[in-house]
Amino acid sequence: MELAGKRIGVLTSGGDCAGLNAVVRAVVHRAVQGYGMKVIGIEQGTAGLLARPVMARELDPSIFTGDILRRGGTILGTTNKGNPFSYEMPDGQILDRSEEIIEAYRELELHALIGIGGDGSMAILRRLAEQGGLNFIGVPKTIDNDLGHTEVSVGYATAVDIATQALDQLQPTAASHSRVMVLEVMGRDAGHIALNAGVAGGADIILIPEVKYSLASIKRKIERTYAEGRNFLLVIVAEAVRDEEGQKVTETQASGAVTYGGIGEYIGHRIAEETGAETRVTVLGHLQRGGVPSARDRIMGSTFGVHAVDLVAAGKFDRLVAWSGRHCFDVPLQEAIAGYRAVQPDSSVMLTARGLGICFGDD
Repeated sequence: MELAGKRIGVLTSGGDCAGLNAVVRAVVHRAVQGYGMKVIGIEQGTAGLLARPVMARELDPSIFTGDILRRGGTILGTTNKGNPFSYEMPDGQILDRSEEIIEAYRELELHALIGIGGDGSMAILRRLAEQGGLNFIGVPKTIDNDLGHTEVSVGYATAVDIATQALDQLQPTAASHSRVMVLEVMGRDAGHIALNAGVAGGADIILIPEVKYSLASIKRKIERTYAEGRNFLLVIVAEAVRDEEGQKVTETQASGAVTYGGIGEYIGHRIAEETGAETRVTVLGHLQRGGVPSARDRIMGSTFGVHAVDLVAAGKFDRLVAWSGRHCFDVPLQEAIAGYRAVQPDSSVMLTARGLGICFGDD
């Protein structure tokens, strides 16, 4: 097929993270310079395709003057609201607006669409592609790194780096004041950020949703550490960890949305009650999503972007770009969505953490 002049769309969907701009930049460079195609950047994710006129603009390599690669967030904007299959209108009505997105794809005269998102976004975009017969390629992005069939997702490495830096900065003040410092990090369903940052940042206790903990176990770890002559401890906890009764710890936002939040305060309060230790709690929150992307995220984003365009050129659609064993490859999108990647109890990093004497609250 003659590719010169073909138009491909690219959008970012779901929560933002570091490294998204590296993907967009790679898509543009590879498509325009490698194949002579045109790239249409769709703004605000699926919301841009629902808008009329459609929110989109042509992207050219000349816009990437050097600074965009280094930026966090996404130059295209994104959204994690408004499922087009059950879209809540201002008057409260729930409408199926999927055909409007398909119509926008055709209005833009796209040959294919590259979507950068997590499992939720991929499921919606794949359903749209099936319904409308659209050519779609997915690029994995999630700081939780819980997408199946890929070892790495864009945004994860930077999130781990930021959480590690937070532990690095909490350690001196913890030691100065003889405190137990509790750091709450993101991790909606999986504890990869907490686990890896905990090992890298020298945490004494790591709490993740995959491992059931008890306060008695945590208390024993704190008492042993004090007995060994150290006057402080570092605790890192993933936001999806539950309280001792197995209940989710959540917050209700002004919009009415219920989100994870508060487990750090809960753990800090219970540690103080059980041990008498002076505790302080830090919640990293969206700091993990922002900032300058790490080298790893820039490399992965660039690699994924190039591979996605090559799949378009080869006519291979309904695929997710993935990474394993130092190689970029691709898998059927449905398999990737169906596969979930939680922390495995026998993974090398888990075994390393236990070998270092880190407590998971289950001993």
